[in-house]
Amino acid sequence: MKKIILMLSFGLTLVSCSNKKSNSCENPFLCQYDTPFGVPPFDKIKPAHFIPALDEGIKRQNAVIDSIINNAAVPDFENTVVAFEFGSELFDRVYLTFENLRLCDATDSLDAISEDIVKKTSQHYNDISLNADLFNKIKQVYDKKDELDLNREQLMLLEKTYKYFVRSGASLSEEQKAEIRQINERLSLLELEFETKVRNETNAFQLVVDNVEDCEGVPQSIIDVAAETAKNRGIEGKYVFTLDRACIFPFLQTAKNRNLREKMFKGYIMRCNGDNADDTKKNITEQVILRTKKAQFFGYENYAEYALENKMAKTPEAATQLLLQIWEPALQLAKREAGDIQRMITESGEKFNLEPWDWSYYAEKIRIAKYDLNEEMLLPYFSLDNVLQGVFDVALKFYGLQFIKRNDIPVYNDDVVVYEVQEADGKFTGILYLDFYVRPTKGVGAWMTEFRTQHRSCIKDEKTSETVTVDVRPVVSLVYNFARPTADKPVLLNLDEVSTVFHEFGHALNGLLSDCTYPSVAGVNTPTDFVELPSQIMENWALLPEVLNMYARHYETGENIPNELINKITESKKFNQGFNNVELLAASLLDMAYHTRSVAEPVSDINKFEKDEMQKIGLIPQIVPRYRSTYFKHIFSGGYTAGYYSYRWSAVLDADAFEAFVEKGYFDKATAAAFRKNILERGYTDDLMKLYVNFRGHSPNVYPLLKREGLK
Repeated sequence: MKKIILMLSFGLTLVSCSNKKSNSCENPFLCQYDTPFGVPPFDKIKPAHFIPALDEGIKRQNAVIDSIINNAAVPDFENTVVAFEFGSELFDRVYLTFENLRLCDATDSLDAISEDIVKKTSQHYNDISLNADLFNKIKQVYDKKDELDLNREQLMLLEKTYKYFVRSGASLSEEQKAEIRQINERLSLLELEFETKVRNETNAFQLVVDNVEDCEGVPQSIIDVAAETAKNRGIEGKYVFTLDRACIFPFLQTAKNRNLREKMFKGYIMRCNGDNADDTKKNITEQVILRTKKAQFFGYENYAEYALENKMAKTPEAATQLLLQIWEPALQLAKREAGDIQRMITESGEKFNLEPWDWSYYAEKIRIAKYDLNEEMLLPYFSLDNVLQGVFDVALKFYGLQFIKRNDIPVYNDDVVVYEVQEADGKFTGILYLDFYVRPTKGVGAWMTEFRTQHRSCIKDEKTSETVTVDVRPVVSLVYNFARPTADKPVLLNLDEVSTVFHEFGHALNGLLSDCTYPSVAGVNTPTDFVELPSQIMENWALLPEVLNMYARHYETGENIPNELINKITESKKFNQGFNNVELLAASLLDMAYHTRSVAEPVSDINKFEKDEMQKIGLIPQIVPRYRSTYFKHIFSGGYTAGYYSYRWSAVLDADAFEAFVEKGYFDKATAAAFRKNILERGYTDDLMKLYVNFRGHSPNVYPLLKREGLK
């Protein structure tokens, strides 16, 4: 996923157009970064620097806003909209760095200041978005937009800025503004609380196994990590299995001991659902109420209507209709898959009914029986280093991009590695951070984020005193949660993790190849149901035979993956797709259920609400939504509120778009260039459907997705 950092302006410039400099460099945020390519000086940034720098950033942005309001000249695009767009340089620099570090490396010292920063930030956003004088200036420009000679990007920025103020409440009465302010500030704290509680519960769980015999079936690499974890937790000689993705899913897939599978599975799905300090049910109830109230302030029936107005889907009805188009064939396929698993259980002499903690284990057995393929035989060919080189090679073949490892660039954690990205001609493209390994201070999952968004900025030439425009290149970061290498083995990835590497790298390309003027509409700053197109389309290349031959090599012998295994991977691509689609769609429909509520009243029982909604859509009991309510970070702390449908919406786009490469060739230069020009470079500088049609030649069709995943 692309990690959404909710900000007023997504820009982060190296220097401001005013070219102001601080007299003091005691606080690294308050000076021009003296680092390669202007990356954040992580080696100098301390927790104590954030709040003073944020306060100064707020002060400076307020001064810019005052100058816009008090400007006697007639408001126009440059003196109002552009001035506002670039007026938050320092604030954005500080807050974006803080948010990224909090999500990637949440030390105790950062946690200690999180609530203060969230409060200050929320108050600042409210002060801006509810500023009637500032809105009046922007509205004057917006009202005469048809008379202005603006290009498409300028019009989109004007539209986005104007709608931001309207949808934030700038035109409400003072009494309504006061209530919206309270709602926004409370929601910010609730989202921070939700994120923290899920992290705490994930880190707190451990399944302790006394005897290695009880780990029968579990790959030795996972057992070795469990032994090391036990040692680090002071119980050497035992085995500790955690809820890290690199541990739990291989465990559920391979552990013969059914009781242990049940404990692991329930530990995962019952996070934050135990009526303890980290329970999130009350948090969810309050968030849902406040969001409904907020939407109804603006005349919407529910929050989903409010949230989707600016998305590709436009309405919750359109999003739900798409989900249900896929749901019915996916559910029927999942029922057949469940029947196959139950038959295997019965034929093996067992007398129990299929439960959710059995699915992965027996599905893997069926895959072995049907395709003579299992994860254990594949792992040696997918070392992290080889997979990374594979995705680099794909980018090279597509766009001529080169990735040069740098050891002279500061990082926020010793786990992080850095690459300078160049075009084929050596032109600097951007900086890419890669943060691979699980650690207690990191959020769960995988995501892409930025420390600086691509844009064009004005600077003053010190020699000529002339102001010139420069292309400020992006600083992009990919965050994963893979198991660490052991003493005798590198990190070996399963096929799902390989796809995750390619997925997040697609987001990175979207950020790195952006070619826009204004940061708020550049790169990945697009609606959630479009932003997943560049990431999801990349997954199509991960397991292509042509690509596997480029990077899948045995970590010990260096031998290419055998054609026999490649054929088996290809033949099994549609395997278990009923399950995969149903668990994802169930979570999407659960999200919609919460946010299409039209009554701002408490959900009296979160677990009952979830159960009732799943019964309405006919979810079979052997499958649990990919994310249950109490740890559904995407919608309660991750910026995908009423937007989890985006993954299937974008899947329709990516499957249809990939057909262009199927038709012309997987590495067809012209098709890749068209995708770069119309999608990756353009951000949100035009109507998104128009951008898609410019690339594809027609509107997206759902059929390629249904065909690809065996649903038709």
